Amino acid sequence: MSELVYGKNSVREILKSERKVLKLYLVKEDQEIENLAKAKKIPIEYSLKEEISQKVKGNHQGYLAVVEEYRYYDLSIVDSFDSILPFVVILDSITDPHNLGAIIRTAEAAKVDAIIIPKNRSAEVNSTVTKTSTGATEHVRIIRVSNLNQTIKVLKEKGYWVVGAENTKDSILYTDLKYDFPVCLVIGSEGKGISQLVLKNCDYLVKIPMKGKINSLNASVSAGILIYEIIRNR
Repeated sequence: MSELVYGKNSVREILKSERKVLKLYLVKEDQEIENLAKAKKIPIEYSLKEEISQKVKGNHQGYLAVVEEYRYYDLSIVDSFDSILPFVVILDSITDPHNLGAIIRTAEAAKVDAIIIPKNRSAEVNSTVTKTSTGATEHVRIIRVSNLNQTIKVLKEKGYWVVGAENTKDSILYTDLKYDFPVCLVIGSEGKGISQLVLKNCDYLVKIPMKGKINSLNASVSAGILIYEIIRNR
């Protein structure tokens, strides 16, 4: 199976990664991109902008790569982390690919060790996610699992503490936690939040204060605030 990756930044990061690129379409010459492709002996075809627009709907900027399907990591990869205080993010029912891509981009910038998503009720890594993340999908370990609760159990056995982003009567301000332990941060969907079973398995619940009339933040914005608060504390 193959998929399409479009946009200059996304295509550049794909070419720098280990993912196999089958073919590259360009509207105009680009020495950097061409050199990366030629180094891997990737065939290049120069096309009209309209021809690429027929293949993808998004803003491709004149760059399109046909690549092998994204390969997710297995949960066992957590045993190879060399971080003193490992940090993983679990995304519970994030179905919007733009949100997923934005969170992956933030996680890469903050050097989060891994992102975990469920096989069901979740957006997958696709061309939209890769474009939104500006290619960060190629530099973040993304793990896909069948059961989030079983995964949390395994992580707890490995010494992780689970921090859920949820505004409840038992939640504490996100700035009141030290995060001086291996962290598994759980971000829920915008509509329903963290699912009840996952919520029960959280060791801590944290909330971001809302001072305006809107009572929630976009999931990717919440993730960005919390990821960088955890990094700041360390």
